[in-house]
Amino acid sequence: MIGVFDSGVGGLTVVKEIFKYFPQEKVFYFGDTLHLPYGTKSEKTIKNYSEKIVSWFQKENINLIIIACNTASSWAEEYLKNKFKDIYIFGMIEPTVKEVARIYKDKKIKKIGVIGTSGTIKSRVYEKKLLEINKNFKIYSKSCPLFVSLIEEGLIKDKITKEVALKYLKPLKEKNIDALILGCTHYPLIKDLIYEILGENILIINPAEALIRELKLFFENNKQIKNKKEKNHKFFFSDVPYNFEKIKNFCFNKKININFEIKNPFNEKII
Repeated sequence: MIGVFDSGVGGLTVVKEIFKYFPQEKVFYFGDTLHLPYGTKSEKTIKNYSEKIVSWFQKENINLIIIACNTASSWAEEYLKNKFKDIYIFGMIEPTVKEVARIYKDKKIKKIGVIGTSGTIKSRVYEKKLLEINKNFKIYSKSCPLFVSLIEEGLIKDKITKEVALKYLKPLKEKNIDALILGCTHYPLIKDLIYEILGENILIINPAEALIRELKLFFENNKQIKNKKEKNHKFFFSDVPYNFEKIKNFCFNKKININFEIKNPFNEKII
């Protein structure tokens, strides 16, 4: 069983890839809708939330966990790896950077755009790690704070989302970027809109797809790993996920039955 957590429903884009490439694995998903969005929270707060989630996963005997949130990956991944040394933890940043390293020469990538939450962009983690690959990269980062809220509201194909996207992406289009990193797991849900604005020739890098490459290598090299075996997927949220059915259908492009439970691992009083 693979544990996956995110601030809300964005992590379902990662689950989609797991379903596709690892159909034999069951998913234990947690969306922290109580504290959504993570992108506006401080580093200390993100570490605190992430630690409590992973502690709960640990109690459920989940020993392979994906941080399906770029903000949490930016601020908390190394912290979690140091604290939970007996758990295999994957974030979204490293696989994405490795994917760029793998393809940038063949794809002739020189100018890279990065879009993400305010927290992810503020951390500058993508910029730092990309420049370690090639110091000559031109990197243009842009925070897109409204995207998560619009997607969580189910306004994926609404005209207001297009207007916001036009405003956010205009500076990147003017820079004639070669590639764009979707630095938030919510953003693949509006990938078609991004193509519409930036053009079909842009190379869009989806961290969820890059993560799958890392997981394949991990499973190939760690065949002795014994993870918790379950018959069914399990989905939990810390508060009722707004427009869950609509977003779920957008994500999986088909009707899929997902039952979820409300779970609060934070020991907080909810009014």
